[in-house]
Amino acid sequence: MKLLSWIAALVITAGCAAETPASDDTAEILAAYPELQGKAHVREIVTRIIDGDTFELASGHKVRLIGVNTPEITKGKSEAYGEEAKQYASDHLLDQEVILFADVSDTDRYGRLLRYVFLPGDPLMFNERLLLEGYANTMTVPPDVTFAERFVAREQEARAAGAGLWSDAAAASAGSAPKPQETQDSVNSYEPSCEDPQIKGNINSKGERIYHEPGSRYYDATIPELMFCTAEEAEAAGFRAPKR
Repeated sequence: MKLLSWIAALVITAGCAAETPASDDTAEILAAYPELQGKAHVREIVTRIIDGDTFELASGHKVRLIGVNTPEITKGKSEAYGEEAKQYASDHLLDQEVILFADVSDTDRYGRLLRYVFLPGDPLMFNERLLLEGYANTMTVPPDVTFAERFVAREQEARAAGAGLWSDAAAASAGSAPKPQETQDSVNSYEPSCEDPQIKGNINSKGERIYHEPGSRYYDATIPELMFCTAEEAEAAGFRAPKR
């Protein structure tokens, strides 16, 4: 009996020792992001970067970062700042081990894993880092909205700092994208016709002017440059409704 008890204690001790490195890493992450408590997570190696928000793992699975959207890269054509976003992801993630946390959904309609991504030893989520450095917009798709408000705040910080997509250089390469001062002049000169405008007018990184009405899909995640009282006012100011 004593021998069996000693063997059981040895097995338990060995198991704890083997799990300590992972526990240390995840404990630091969970201290910074307590909302991830109880969420499934795994470790894998990144073997290929597809674009700024999508990559492939050694297992063959593709991963799409939750809550962010970097400029698209397609054959023969890339959106402004798309290559820079891809290079940034490559510099940080390629051939690295990453810790992947799920939210509510496991995959998107293309079969890609939807994940929050961390590098061991760095408690700042990579999704969030892309926003802070100005390589991505927020993109909130329910039900994976755990950090939606946090991500919107990070994009606001990047815009205010003129980082990445919001820099003068990125605006110039995008062609029609307005410079920060042009956007601010537009905000200063516009006067809504009511006391409590609710329609959000947003100018994205490509210079597209889009308005979002309360209750629409991206309304809560949209950072407005202007607020309008009616859709007619928004359209008169050069904004369009979102594409369906």
